Amino acid sequence: MISAQVYDAGGVEMISVESASDLEAARDAHGTTWVRVSAATPEEIDTISRIFSIHTLELEDIRSDVRPKTEEFHDHTFVLVKSASLRRGETTFDEEVQTRPVGMFIGQDWVVTLTVEETAVTAVERVWQSVENREGRILVNGPDFVAYRILDRVVDDYFDLLDEIEDTIEVIEDGVLEGPDPDILDGLNTVRRDLLSFRKVVWPTREAVSVLARGDAAHVRESTEKYYRDVYDHLIEIVDLTETYRELARGARDIYLNALSQSTNEVMRRLTVVATIFIPLTFVVGIYGMNFSDGAWNMPELSWSYAYPAVMLGMALVTLILLYHFDREGWL
Repeated sequence: MISAQVYDAGGVEMISVESASDLEAARDAHGTTWVRVSAATPEEIDTISRIFSIHTLELEDIRSDVRPKTEEFHDHTFVLVKSASLRRGETTFDEEVQTRPVGMFIGQDWVVTLTVEETAVTAVERVWQSVENREGRILVNGPDFVAYRILDRVVDDYFDLLDEIEDTIEVIEDGVLEGPDPDILDGLNTVRRDLLSFRKVVWPTREAVSVLARGDAAHVRESTEKYYRDVYDHLIEIVDLTETYRELARGARDIYLNALSQSTNEVMRRLTVVATIFIPLTFVVGIYGMNFSDGAWNMPELSWSYAYPAVMLGMALVTLILLYHFDREGWL
């Protein structure tokens, strides 16, 4: 699906794209032309490629979901970023980071945004609505400013994602302090997996934006570079937060494993106390369970009338001595 709008300081004109000629008319119109493409058919992809001189490899990069990057071409700058959000996935994890590629082609007086799915990407949709509503400075600036606004929205969504992960880490840390729980370990693995997936998105995005921020892109005006530098600063903060949360998740996992080990040691210690108490008792019972009673000389104490009470008293005394010893050692 292809939609277009042409705007300048005087207003915004929505253009219905029914054919290649409509798209050419939008490209040649006075002002800044923004062409939004989503879930395009092969024919629409060919039309976009021909009219705006976009190489098929650039379009293939978007559909192949490669890592974010910025590439410079003769008549446009290609920027590929990814929106990210936490959504319920199809794996055993409750939630996972899901990304959607957003391709932007910045020309002299036009910009083309391309997304693979038919459902609109939130960042692109918000900026599109801003243009329709004639909000802010977007009408008086060129196509590079539109790309900046989209990037800024994408990065804002990164902060929202990290806020969700932070809340999850806080819940997990509270659960770790309460005691070992298999669900806590599953949650830790999920968070660490989400942060690793998100890290693979943020790091290349930072490098892609740095190309735009330092003036290497020919189709980014000097007056717009400061806006890209602001986005770059936000990405640096996001990278730092991601590494911090990874450390927090790793620390929470270590605390959990230590608590689990301590709990296991406590159980083993109690079992050791029980086994140590019963070892001498079992020894005594084993001796007198041999039933050598054919003659008094085999086990003389069997003929003693107080033998049974004496044995029981001796076993109780051994038990009390061992309990006293373990109590002094702090094992009880």
